[in-house]
Amino acid sequence: MAEFDVSVLLDTGTVSVRDVRCRGECRHRSDEECTAATHLVFPYRGVYVRHVGSEQSVADANHVLFFNAGQSYRVSHPVEGGDACLSLALPEATLQELAPVALLQPGTAGLREQSLRIDARAQALVALLRHGLAGGVVEPLEAEGLLLTLVCRSLGPRTARAPRATRLRRRLVDRAKLLLAGDLSRRWTLAEIAAELGGSPVYLTQVFAEVEGLPLYRYQLRLRLARALDRLPHEADLSALALELGFSSHSHFASAFRQTYGRSPSAFQRSLR
Repeated sequence: MAEFDVSVLLDTGTVSVRDVRCRGECRHRSDEECTAATHLVFPYRGVYVRHVGSEQSVADANHVLFFNAGQSYRVSHPVEGGDACLSLALPEATLQELAPVALLQPGTAGLREQSLRIDARAQALVALLRHGLAGGVVEPLEAEGLLLTLVCRSLGPRTARAPRATRLRRRLVDRAKLLLAGDLSRRWTLAEIAAELGGSPVYLTQVFAEVEGLPLYRYQLRLRLARALDRLPHEADLSALALELGFSSHSHFASAFRQTYGRSPSAFQRSLR
């Protein structure tokens, strides 16, 4: 059985979009891989780690990753379950027009960062586009416009955040991300997370906020809600989904979803139909 399952959702002269699902059987670093064109990759299910030289990025639904043309990388899956991503490829001229100058590598079609954290609106756009294109309810012209909006929003200085702080602190935060992604339904306490990582709750809280720009609980909430965005089109029992994702009740889930995405889970379902 192939490690990857790739579906082409859209391919025009402006943008190419693929739904890439990986079984995630390679727990250790894979052999070196390389892509011929620069891709913006939006994970929407599961988690993996991408390694570029001595640097690494945790790929989860709170981030967009940049796979630069000609840049070697390796991938590992420290958490079981595989992953799925929406992968966008843009012409070099289009990417240079959309991306902030400070984010572009001079003289190339690549981007300086390995990844950026995206906001809730970008997460919702990823889900709407993927479900709409897969279901054939979004026309190509509309999809192209939404995809360009997604790129602008994901790269924009007001809605994107590049990880900062020292490498040691970023690695601590990466371990916390993998812990949260490994069990979305678990209701962690700070003491439990700190004990798993071998640090103090206060230090972990401060470092996570420094690196990611938001507290641990909200980061976990975004992961849960992104999983809901993935599942909603196929779910009839929203109360069961809420409990499965770790929410205390359907009303708790619906309130968090509405506050984050501006509409209720049932309204999001209807919009996809």
